Amino acid sequence: MSTTASQKKSSGEGLKNLFAGASILFAILLGVLIYVFIMGDAKNFEGGDPVKGHPLNFLGIIHKGGVVVPMLLAVNIIVIIFAIERMITIGKANGKGNISSFVKKIQSLLGDNRIDEAINACDQQRGSLANVVRAGLNRYKLVTKDATMDNDAKAAAIQKELEEATTLELPMLSKNLVIISTCASIGTLIGLIGTVFGMIKAFSALAQQGSPDTVALATGISEALINTAFGIIASTLAIIAYNYFS
Repeated sequence: MSTTASQKKSSGEGLKNLFAGASILFAILLGVLIYVFIMGDAKNFEGGDPVKGHPLNFLGIIHKGGVVVPMLLAVNIIVIIFAIERMITIGKANGKGNISSFVKKIQSLLGDNRIDEAINACDQQRGSLANVVRAGLNRYKLVTKDATMDNDAKAAAIQKELEEATTLELPMLSKNLVIISTCASIGTLIGLIGTVFGMIKAFSALAQQGSPDTVALATGISEALINTAFGIIASTLAIIAYNYFS
């Protein structure tokens, strides 16, 4: 693996890590802003009171889910951001043309021993597969000119070059999938935390002396159900995205 390739790989990894961190922070901030300023708008509640007023619409109902809602919103936003990022990245990895047509063209050119034309076809196609094939073809050109190497050594050198080129391409194809898989796991867990908080409030309202506090009871049940729903939605989206991109 060349020094230039290694430097490009390190630089690319740094930018991708920066993007991942910035995206997560952005999702958390956006989740809080949506919860406070959109869902918590006074127009969504009776008497303009987000704390004690009865919700007038769906946004107000979601706001009653409590402080866990911004975290669940952030998880959903993170899944959407990285699903879009994966679609763009894998789209670029496919290259400009049809993969099947590219493979057939390369096979035809190699069958006629037109190595330079095959390399040019890789340059035109671009993408991960084209990059790996191009690396192998370049190594093939070099080893065929080396009279000191036998056929087994030449084959080993070409295979090594292909493996190194593949090593450079694979991280790009699997990058950020761990974030999506993590969201699939924690989405439901965060929802359950909100559900537990909601049920605590509901049972606290039932435990009041005399008649139960019906407002607190309803708020607690709403909080429990809303957080459960949001957690399930986040995990479902993340599982679908993870399996698709894997």
